[in-house]
Amino acid sequence: MVARQRQRSFWTWGFREDEPNEDVRQRAAKSASNRLGREVKPPVIPSIESIQLRDSRISIPSRLQSFVMDDQFDRVVHTHGGHVLELLQAIRGEFPYPPDAVAHPSSDQELEELLEWCNRDRIKVVPYGGGTSVVWGVNPPADAERVVTVDTDRLNQILEVDEVSRAAKFQAGILGPDLEAELKPLDLTLRHYPQSFPWSTVGGWIATRSGGHYATNHTHIDDFVESTRMITPSGWFESRRLPGSGAGPSPDRLVLGSEGTLGIITEAWLRLQVRPKYRASASVFFDDWYQGTRAVRTLVQTKLFPANLRILDPAEATLAAGVQTNQALLIIGFESADVPQNHQMNTMVEMVRDLGGQVNDEDVVISDGSGKATGRKGSVGQWRNSFIGVNAGAQLGLGLLSDTFETATTWDNWEHFDRQVRTKVGGTLKRVLGNGSSLSCRFTHVYPDGPAPYYTFSGIVPIGHEVEAWQEIKNTANEVIIDNGGTITHHHAVGRLHKSAWEAQRPELFGSMLKGAKASVDPQGLMNPGVLIGD
Repeated sequence: MVARQRQRSFWTWGFREDEPNEDVRQRAAKSASNRLGREVKPPVIPSIESIQLRDSRISIPSRLQSFVMDDQFDRVVHTHGGHVLELLQAIRGEFPYPPDAVAHPSSDQELEELLEWCNRDRIKVVPYGGGTSVVWGVNPPADAERVVTVDTDRLNQILEVDEVSRAAKFQAGILGPDLEAELKPLDLTLRHYPQSFPWSTVGGWIATRSGGHYATNHTHIDDFVESTRMITPSGWFESRRLPGSGAGPSPDRLVLGSEGTLGIITEAWLRLQVRPKYRASASVFFDDWYQGTRAVRTLVQTKLFPANLRILDPAEATLAAGVQTNQALLIIGFESADVPQNHQMNTMVEMVRDLGGQVNDEDVVISDGSGKATGRKGSVGQWRNSFIGVNAGAQLGLGLLSDTFETATTWDNWEHFDRQVRTKVGGTLKRVLGNGSSLSCRFTHVYPDGPAPYYTFSGIVPIGHEVEAWQEIKNTANEVIIDNGGTITHHHAVGRLHKSAWEAQRPELFGSMLKGAKASVDPQGLMNPGVLIGD
């Protein structure tokens, strides 16, 4: 075990070095002032020492004090997740529900001793990976009498690599960049890149069923899992490592998406790939949004499985990719470790032109395997640079409200669904945030039977009224998604934020089954209370 050396930021995603500096924050404030028509200044970020916390309500046993702490820094950093309202609270120095202590176990023995203590004293337990949850999934519940947050940052190693089967055994606390750096000398890669990749962990990906950067084929972490290991209040849970099995319901499917409600994920075997060397990319423009999305449906149903097949509506294309022509932008990308991608790309370009797409030959870049970069220039490159490691810390508290919601639905329902979202959420945005509000959409993932649309909204909000405005918009979004045949979340997880909408979506008996599973491994209801199951 090697402890992480970098300190997490307590008010934005990532580490201290990821925080926007004063110059960036001043420029963001000037931009906001121009939009608002009045001067606004960036909020003063409180020092950790100045933040007022309630006293810890527990006494840490002496035998656990080497890895369980109740100091100011740990408690502050582990109070909030990564949702915009949580970060807004953080910059305003509001930390009403900190954990009473934070544990950093580094071995099975320490994990066992920790849960034995929490079980005996009925202390609630919140598992914590990278802290990037945007669904209120890692913050201590407001009504819990005593809470210990369990950070997996010292469980951060690759324990074994099977180069024959192309798989590796990872500890749950390893971060995305560290994982890829260790695999690179072996010419192997996981190639799972969620937007939070620089700061999120293997355990967090599994617990939340994260979606990666690649839009078709291997999209969810589910696609990579061979086996999982988890400690629960009732003992250890470990599945057999297999490429596939028809032996009853899959144990791993119970762990995937469990969001810390059943136990703490500690290890997993994940499938690997050889690092790709053949690549191809292209950008395609459509005058009409729905013409573009129909083209995407045709392309994905051919099952050529490009690594990227994402379409951005005109508003999103302007915002994220610098497109100035009021057109939708389709991004196509192929990659392989073994096979040149010119045939696949040329086939898809020919198809997309037949479907009404506009393709400039200079926007099609095909690598011959010699290392030529693809997807790094023009609109595709600008979008790529804006995707990984998003960090909106500079915009906090300036009177501008921005957030996202994502879902998935079937192709036959897609156009009706999108129109309903734009009409109803757009109406609420106009009422709550005024005429200057915006709503945009892109597809993050596409399947042969349907897309996963991802919506972004923004607008001007009176400072101090962000919560009320956001809640109205979110209520409308939840209602229109559920009423019109979407899922409440495609890859952001449920947490406390989506719990009521998820209960409306899931079969009632499935909820009872989950409660039964929780009762068997966590009979006292200690694990991440208020998330997914029960109160």
